Amino acid sequence: MKEPDQQEFGFNEPRNHRLRRGVYLLPSAFTIGNLLCGFYAVLATVKGEIVDLDYAARAIGFAIVFDAFDGFVARATHTNTEFGKQLDSLADMVSFGIAPAILAYTWGVRTIAQSDISEARHIYDLAWLVSLAFALCCAWRLARFNVQGMAPGGLKYFVGMPCPAAAGMIAAVVHAWKVPIEDWRWSAAWLMLVLLVAALMVSTIRFFSFKGIPWGKRQHSLIIVAVGLLVWSIVVYSEIVLLLIAATYTAAGLTIHLVRLVRHRLVSRTA
Repeated sequence: MKEPDQQEFGFNEPRNHRLRRGVYLLPSAFTIGNLLCGFYAVLATVKGEIVDLDYAARAIGFAIVFDAFDGFVARATHTNTEFGKQLDSLADMVSFGIAPAILAYTWGVRTIAQSDISEARHIYDLAWLVSLAFALCCAWRLARFNVQGMAPGGLKYFVGMPCPAAAGMIAAVVHAWKVPIEDWRWSAAWLMLVLLVAALMVSTIRFFSFKGIPWGKRQHSLIIVAVGLLVWSIVVYSEIVLLLIAATYTAAGLTIHLVRLVRHRLVSRTA
């Protein structure tokens, strides 16, 4: 009599099921890491010390890395789910909406609250509105992305500045200077920058997404060397390099948008 095969009783099925479920949980694990970094950034900002503000800025930077990896892993393993999409948006709201808004407020204006200058008081009163506007624009940007997705034409462009890049701009400035602002004029300039970044999130300006790059394919050796040098420079000269990356990405989106507007006007005039 033939002995029953183990596969007939499904002995191998639970193992495959657990493996598949583990693959599906892997992107969510990176999302949880993103959320933890954002939560830590909020707690560190509340402490208010210079070193804590720098730690908060670094935590936002690590949240950006986790956010990039959860999307990459989900696309590479074909484990995109509606649950993961919603969880990612909630984590992004904490790490790239609430955390940088509180950081921008604490680092930019809290020190001038003790000043007797009337302009400083007005700036301090205005700061919470600017921080709230940043958080609201982040929520608006995330909701619009969940509904509309990428820009027409594929994965090459985002519509509006992505929330991680906007939060990265705030965190890069804090990480580069570290010491909170003590002059109300610099605080006013800082709030203008925060408002600009918030407006870019809800704008229709296209920003390069890097999702269309085939990272899974074999790359030229020079690209690998360039990436290695970039990582090394970030580790050694993080203050300068991260600020340059954030500023360049922001300026690139604005520049490309202006070039498109000028080209469109020239074409319309000649038509």
